[in-house]
Amino acid sequence: MKKQAGFTLIEIAIVLVIIGLLLGGVLKGQEMITNSKIKRTSNDYNGVAAAIYSYLDRYSAMPGDDENANGRWGLTDGNADGQIDGAEQPDVWEHLRASGLVAGTGNGQPNHAFGGRINVRDNQGGATGLNGTVICMADMPGKIGEILDRQLDDGNPVAGEFRLSGGAVNYDQAADAIEVCKKL
Repeated sequence: MKKQAGFTLIEIAIVLVIIGLLLGGVLKGQEMITNSKIKRTSNDYNGVAAAIYSYLDRYSAMPGDDENANGRWGLTDGNADGQIDGAEQPDVWEHLRASGLVAGTGNGQPNHAFGGRINVRDNQGGATGLNGTVICMADMPGKIGEILDRQLDDGNPVAGEFRLSGGAVNYDQAADAIEVCKKL
């Protein structure tokens, strides 16, 4: 009789176990990276809020709305109306950077960990229903917005101080790239 060549059941099982372990390691690694980005984004909210409050304490004005920015650093003055309007939004970052409270140069909006822009503006109701100064993260995946809402607020996208922008009433109805805002 001729002996047949091939894999035994035990050899196939060992290969399948190795493949399963590799896939499990890759998936766990991706989960760790996502969790790290969520933590970094949460810290971004807190860091931007701390920088704005420090600026307000130091210069008695909101960054971007500061009427003495030109005399202090040669930058564009704000209108000192207590609100960060559309024309003053880019100046927020320039004022924060010039004061040394935020790293970098210029007036470009920084990116959050998921690649979208961080924006500071005054919101009078608007798409979020929040009034006053808000810190918004654009182009955020809906599921990530939901996780951040649970961590930073009440988990309800249309209530509390952390809200979903764009009119959706829950994160499942939101588009893939949403904007989430937190009241300062």
